[in-house]
Amino acid sequence: MDKLNAMAIFVRVIERGSFSAVARELQTTQPTISKVLRALEQELGGKLISRSTRHLSLTDEGQRYYSHCREILAAVDAAEHSFQTGKESIAGPLRIGSSVSFGHLHIASRLSGFLQQYPDVHVDLQLSDQLQDLVSEGLDVTLRIGELRDSGLIARQIGTTHRVTLASPAYLARHPAPHTPQDLAQHNCLLFNLLSSQNQWTYEKEGKRHTVRITGNAQSNNSEAVREMVLTGLGVALSPLWLFYDDLKAGRVVALLQDYTPQSLPIHAVSAPNRRQSARVKAFVDYLADALAQAPELQAIR
Repeated sequence: MDKLNAMAIFVRVIERGSFSAVARELQTTQPTISKVLRALEQELGGKLISRSTRHLSLTDEGQRYYSHCREILAAVDAAEHSFQTGKESIAGPLRIGSSVSFGHLHIASRLSGFLQQYPDVHVDLQLSDQLQDLVSEGLDVTLRIGELRDSGLIARQIGTTHRVTLASPAYLARHPAPHTPQDLAQHNCLLFNLLSSQNQWTYEKEGKRHTVRITGNAQSNNSEAVREMVLTGLGVALSPLWLFYDDLKAGRVVALLQDYTPQSLPIHAVSAPNRRQSARVKAFVDYLADALAQAPELQAIR
């Protein structure tokens, strides 16, 4: 038995939580994965995983072995990387995570150019507006907008999300445009409720910070849903410029409070700390950082 390979398969099964997911990842069959793990358990003389019809869980011995395996595999990976620096090919599977709107507008649309440059990479783009767990979801890299809560992650800032306050002409025909952030208290403000700031919007003008508590009759955990609410005249939103860039150019929405600068949000490419960043991850992050630096919708309103 190839002990190192068996350990790697064991770790991936725990990270993905599924024999079948790892089988698909390795382009083999579920019975083959099960056979490898049974052989590993027989070699060790005890159970690593408690199996049920719904989920997998580690035994106490399995938990200790899993921790050691991760350390061993990380050390082997680091040793190979040290030897092969500059020689590693940019190829293989690349599992990318992102929020739905940003992934749709700024990653999916740029994959063609990336894959033309690196045709041996195979991308799996996973979109979710919930916080994605890098390990349990098997992600190589994920794009996160906003301040990072977990300082233990490997992160590189690759861009900035500039935000803008806006409303549709139809809404403004019924309500006078706000001239200061405090005027927003008189408006129906639409909330994207996954940000830590929740119902407080913060602006800056001439070095002075202005924070206002907003209220409204609609909110969503999806930014494209907030966009539709704005376009139909429901209220005012503080949203990423990139989400409304075409709407602003076409006059479907109007930028408000332009003398006040809303708090911007960093865009990070994030990897798990226990995994060395592969050449394909680095190539993708470099490619996306260059692309975002040239995107007009990622620049501040002049």
